[in-house]
Amino acid sequence: MTDLEGGPSTRKRVLDPLVQESTPAIIARKLRAAIAAGDFAPGTQLTESGLAADLGVSRGPLREAMQRLTQEGLLVSYRNRGLFVISMDDDDINDMYVARSAIERAALAQVVSRRDPTDVAALEATIDHMQAFADDPNGREIADADMAFHAKLVECARSPRLSRIHETILVETRMCLGAMRGTYASAQARIDEHTEIVHAIVAGDLATADELMIAHMRDGLARLMPDESAVVAQTVPPGHAP
Repeated sequence: MTDLEGGPSTRKRVLDPLVQESTPAIIARKLRAAIAAGDFAPGTQLTESGLAADLGVSRGPLREAMQRLTQEGLLVSYRNRGLFVISMDDDDINDMYVARSAIERAALAQVVSRRDPTDVAALEATIDHMQAFADDPNGREIADADMAFHAKLVECARSPRLSRIHETILVETRMCLGAMRGTYASAQARIDEHTEIVHAIVAGDLATADELMIAHMRDGLARLMPDESAVVAQTVPPGHAP
């Protein structure tokens, strides 16, 4: 691209390119959201005819969308029976947190290395949103705000691959949120955990940020599996020796 004088253009991009989703991608996103919200409970059978009628789409793109969710692990296919929303046992939940911990810690390392004020402001905004629902520490709104913090953290890593994998894991996490309700006596400790992570990001302290994330993941897992000795993996964070 050149400017009016014929030289190289120095214009800075101020708008992100538009991303046009395919119909299967839109359907898959809607199905993920419905599974995360509990509209389709674990173990629910999904039928093409019913979903096609609900969404007003043909079976071709719907079938492709359902195949995507099967590949992601959110749906499971049983021969001669059909497609079902996954049911998660204790091993699945523990494995989910191992994967989620690895992704969020990798994302956190990227965010700390940049210390972008825009990222920090975005994360602080999600904490403010949590604070708005502090009067109901076990409510759906604060749980959604909690998940929004973690989604934003991975988004700030600017890694499409991490974000793509994390999206599926957050759906699985949301499926389990009902089991967490009633486990928070106060919202403040929950909010403070996220605030301390942001403070470590601002300070550029990866070791502390990583320790805080590990503790946060352990707490969440313990609330889902209080009677199990569940373990969150503790790999060495990027840039640190054992």
